[in-house]
Amino acid sequence: MKNQYAKIIDGKSLAAGIRERVKEGVKALKSQNKAVSLTAVLVGGAEAARVYAANQAKTCEAADIDYRLLDLPADTSQHELQRQLEALARDPSATGIMLHLPLPPGLNAQQAQFGIDVIKDVEGVNPANIGHVLYGHPIIAPCTASAALALIESTGVPMRGAEVTVVGASRIAGRPTALLLTERGATVTVCHIDTRDVAAHCRRADILVVAVGKESLISGQDIKPGAVVIDVGINRRTETAADGTLTSRIVGDVDFESARRVAGWITPVPGGVGPVTVAMLLSNTLRAARLAHGLDNIW
Repeated sequence: MKNQYAKIIDGKSLAAGIRERVKEGVKALKSQNKAVSLTAVLVGGAEAARVYAANQAKTCEAADIDYRLLDLPADTSQHELQRQLEALARDPSATGIMLHLPLPPGLNAQQAQFGIDVIKDVEGVNPANIGHVLYGHPIIAPCTASAALALIESTGVPMRGAEVTVVGASRIAGRPTALLLTERGATVTVCHIDTRDVAAHCRRADILVVAVGKESLISGQDIKPGAVVIDVGINRRTETAADGTLTSRIVGDVDFESARRVAGWITPVPGGVGPVTVAMLLSNTLRAARLAHGLDNIW
């Protein structure tokens, strides 16, 4: 009898393997007295951003990556932010750089990202790095796109020749994911806000990646039987318990319960793309360090 439910793609397990490989790579570099660090730039960070930064510090510590937080006041000017990023680009002890978003009003995020050194850009957000993804030789690819690709690879489902639909065309998730899949030989359709019939494109997909940020955008009726479904979305749902109290939980862009009755493989939310994205940040940090020390070839 055919299995009623899709196989769950275990992001936590995949992430653990990536983190272990990163830890070994960091150990090898440090044995040669070569720095491996991540400098996170936070401008006027709210409490939630500071909690995220603290968790990031713990994640780096577990991988033996030196973590630094450059904490700038909310009234930091664009000029001063660019000056700080340029100083980090020149600092040989700062082998990896990331910029926490959102920035305070009045600061241009894209301009700031362009100021991050290309080989130290651990999130792959510098427009130059996105351009390298387009030309098929990424220096450092965006973490979420790399995570989606790794999760698809873990299923063993061939990407070459597959029909793929990516729902969402953001610069850090949907578009780079589409580019990476195209490089693997997939035939990729990207759906965006002006797409007339998103469901029709989804139902043709052997592999479906959804990265919009809209709860339950895709349901089981929109999925091709046996498809691989990668849910990148993170949405907070508030529910009322039986006693009248309000609770909240994290859900994805895909209605999990209906989708898992149709799909062949599916990522849960949480526990799917999220932990692999964090692991990819560490992997990119190791890659940036190797590039900074001249151990990896850019091309």
